[in-house]
Amino acid sequence: MKKILVIGSGGREHAVCEQFKKSPQEVKIFALPGNAGIAAIAEIVDSIKQNEHQKIIDFCQREKIDFVFVGPEQPLVEGLVDDLEKNKIRVFGPSKFAAQLEGSKIFMKKIADENGVPTAAYETFLDEKSAAEFAKKLGFPCVVKADGLAAGKGVIIPQNLQEAEIAIKEILSGKFGEGGKKIIIEEFLDGFEASYFVLCDGKNFIPNFIPLGFAHDHKKVGENETGPNTGGMGTFAPSPFIDAEMEKKIIAEIIVPTLRGLKNAGAPFRGILFAGLMIDKNGPKLLEFNVRFGDPETQVILPRIKSDFVALIEAAIDGNLDQFQIEFDVEKKLVCVVMCSNGYPENYEKGSEINGLEAAAKIPNVKILHAGTIKKDGKILANGGRVLNIVAESNSFKSARDKAYEAVDLIDWKEGFVRRDIAKKAEKN
Repeated sequence: MKKILVIGSGGREHAVCEQFKKSPQEVKIFALPGNAGIAAIAEIVDSIKQNEHQKIIDFCQREKIDFVFVGPEQPLVEGLVDDLEKNKIRVFGPSKFAAQLEGSKIFMKKIADENGVPTAAYETFLDEKSAAEFAKKLGFPCVVKADGLAAGKGVIIPQNLQEAEIAIKEILSGKFGEGGKKIIIEEFLDGFEASYFVLCDGKNFIPNFIPLGFAHDHKKVGENETGPNTGGMGTFAPSPFIDAEMEKKIIAEIIVPTLRGLKNAGAPFRGILFAGLMIDKNGPKLLEFNVRFGDPETQVILPRIKSDFVALIEAAIDGNLDQFQIEFDVEKKLVCVVMCSNGYPENYEKGSEINGLEAAAKIPNVKILHAGTIKKDGKILANGGRVLNIVAESNSFKSARDKAYEAVDLIDWKEGFVRRDIAKKAEKN
């Protein structure tokens, strides 16, 4: 029996656990700390925190864990992978050095610049005055970013100088904690966004990474992309807007140069490389890198993989992706709608009860994934901003959308809300 430890508590980790559970191999999954949904398929480890590296090491050694899958960005940036590897524990994820691709936008820009990766013009700042002056020089809209981690919310697109000054002040005044000690101001790129995922084994070129495909995320809290940025309000996959030629261009101009640059810097990348892209008539440009599966993109990427996910991740850990033949369900269309607590992404309350999940889960080809829940006295309670992921699959995006929202409407949770336009732009495909 394979013993797997999954680090994390969100919808991404629930999706990962579900994919491991599908394996033809016999598996036992542990989740640290997991959530109420994950608890149905994994043993919960809630006595250890994600930043307690020595306790995680001790747990892995005691339980004879075969490998660890690190879901969220924070433990990767804090060097959990390095600490596990020092103790001869097999783990999937990048090193602390390579995780700077996500942990520092300034580091990411440096790697892009040094390796000819196309990205937006930018400058970095530590003070409000010079940052505001550069924003004014760039013109509006422009993009203001916290350098470090900000739970997907550290990107603001001011439409005028006043909005830019407010954004700059908020970030440098500590709205995002340590992540906002430095900021980047960059040009606004016009086009359409896409998320691209490749699975890497620490070697350099094809076939030592495997493309997992594209997803499209809905970042704004309001319909028609209005309101503040969130961690993601919904996704769909695959992309109906990107052809094979564009994918080749993205691999050649963005993925391979980045992997080569990291290898040359002494930090070969092993794990999931997630490129946030802007695509226009001139081709792709890099917006950002993440160093793990996206949330909620994972929820629509993983179900398309027909191959044994346990074997796939082990091949990446062992540097053997060139020997792995991955198989996808190419006909499958997936839509994920995120249910959030009222008030998200700002102030929201925890502890409200959610009913109707069993009825919603009975709709054919619908999966209810938990993103921020706890179970208390037999009840499912909201325990975060993004609380549930309603994932539907079909042979068309319209059918998948219909199923997802049918399930949403069966869930009795007055303290929650969704966007009603997720994947609407893909309906004709």
